[in-house]
Amino acid sequence: MNLLEHFVGGKLISGSSDRKSKVFNPATGEQESEVRLASKTDLDKAVEVAQKAFETWSLKPSLQRARVMFKFKELIEKNADELTKLIVSEHGKVYEDAKGSLTRGLEVVEFACGIPHLLKGEFSENVGTNVDSWSMRQPLGVVAGITPFNFPAMVPMWMFPIAIACGNTFILKPSEKDPSCPLRLAELLTEAGLPDGVFNVVNGDKEAVDAILTNKDVKAVSFVGSTPIAKYIYENSAKNEKRVQALGGAKNHLVVMPDCDLDGAVNGLMGAAYGSAGERCMAQSVAVAVGDIGDELVARLSKKAEALKVGPGMDKTSEMGPLVTKEHLEKVKSYVDLGVEEGAKLVVDGRNIKLQGYENGFFIGGCLFDHVKKDMRIYKEEIFGPVLSVIRVKTFEEATKLINDHEYGNGVSIYTRDGDAGRTFASKIQVGMVGINVPIPVPMAFHSFGGWKRSLFGDSAMHGAEGIKFYTKLKTVTSRWPSGIRSNAEFVMPTMK
Repeated sequence: MNLLEHFVGGKLISGSSDRKSKVFNPATGEQESEVRLASKTDLDKAVEVAQKAFETWSLKPSLQRARVMFKFKELIEKNADELTKLIVSEHGKVYEDAKGSLTRGLEVVEFACGIPHLLKGEFSENVGTNVDSWSMRQPLGVVAGITPFNFPAMVPMWMFPIAIACGNTFILKPSEKDPSCPLRLAELLTEAGLPDGVFNVVNGDKEAVDAILTNKDVKAVSFVGSTPIAKYIYENSAKNEKRVQALGGAKNHLVVMPDCDLDGAVNGLMGAAYGSAGERCMAQSVAVAVGDIGDELVARLSKKAEALKVGPGMDKTSEMGPLVTKEHLEKVKSYVDLGVEEGAKLVVDGRNIKLQGYENGFFIGGCLFDHVKKDMRIYKEEIFGPVLSVIRVKTFEEATKLINDHEYGNGVSIYTRDGDAGRTFASKIQVGMVGINVPIPVPMAFHSFGGWKRSLFGDSAMHGAEGIKFYTKLKTVTSRWPSGIRSNAEFVMPTMK
């Protein structure tokens, strides 16, 4: 049995804990490895290593830190197939989807390569007589990332490339469900020339998370996951005087206007709802049919959902792979059961799918509900599986109010040919990321990712300019050098006369 360990100080270590967690191949349902779960002592020792590394790494010129990122980028590209297969084997994504998620993470590495420019401060000459003032952004120290199972490469790379390029050292606590890819990324960073201790991977569960939240030397915490855990991370990080950005759950809507390109909307919904088996915080799990377009929308969606090719991720013909664990499969099935009990019309039922040769895999087919109501739990709660709900409204205004009234505000899209409708929607909707004729509006790396309402706890979004600000602290210097002019001491508030 393959045993996955921690990566601390530039090498794999066992740690002090004997606790382990099973890692499965979701396509076969078979256990492929075990991963060690860190104790508080293990986490604290990793922080000590990172704190020591910070003393020298933070003093490196930003250009030298950028060169490590350039080399890391080359190594990811060189090893992309290996990294993609690791994601497929432990998460279950189909190959091209896994590869695409790796590419989106790589874009943040590319953004971090520009750190010498991104860290430039502001300078004002002669703000007072012979007085200059300037600002600089300096690293925080040891920072940590706690990341989910659904993107074992992309989400960590939303965090650590920018944090490290800014001069911090990093502790990553990835999901124990699919830890192999993060460990391989750590090895590639070392190969890229990153000094030992700057990037560390500590595998674990709640014990490791709580150790991060209480360790006084961890200055900032980044998190992506469910809303209850995001709230927990936010509250406990703040209580322990840490910076925190905690991204939570979502219930994303895609509004289908009567004037839209319906083929485009249907294709967009298929990819956004069923891609990655719905295990995305940006999955479009609600289609809002406006006016009289509902019947045609459901007819086209049902035909495509029934034809969805479900299979193992390494089969290049598969469009959707399995869910990550047996427990999560049962949870998603229970939501489909609930939707039927609540009175929604189950147009396409994927619960009983069976794949020859993969009978023990964690598979479910695409599910489609029609005539969903806003008081139903399948509408209100995040399912995190391939379940698309169609809710019908009469007007654009009703659609907007429906979305604004929801507790989540992560991502949203509208399909329309009407520029006024698109512009008004973007302006009025209370959601952090908006797509207009774009199904999954994930910003590029040089913009920032983050939702509103209960989809984001904290003021800071991830990557882009927001990421630079989050992983640095502002320092402003006001300076006057002696010029032969002497004056008496002043005992009043200084002003620039």
